[in-house]
Amino acid sequence: MVIGESLKRYAGQVVRPVIGALVVAYIGYHAIQGDRGVLAYLTYSQELDRATATLDDVRRTRERLAHRVALLRPESLDPDLLEERARITLDLIGPNEFLVILPNNLDRPSN
Repeated sequence: MVIGESLKRYAGQVVRPVIGALVVAYIGYHAIQGDRGVLAYLTYSQELDRATATLDDVRRTRERLAHRVALLRPESLDPDLLEERARITLDLIGPNEFLVILPNNLDRPSN
């Protein structure tokens, strides 16, 4: 009897801290590895940085194209740009001119 009571008392003293430690470990694991944990936050922030960089690139491209379109409007026609577009569209070259073909990736800024 004495052994059984002391075993119950000892088990009661050990079980509660073990259960508490397991609960803390469970919560800690999910705070780091869970869907809304620290690692998920870091992944989402990296994706956000990449998306923001892509958005900035698209906005710059759009602004550049909008500026070129504005130069072709009748109220603000740029003769040089009009001639450039006509030559590109019609494949024209003058008798005293040389044609230099450049790769397409030169007009983009390098990273």
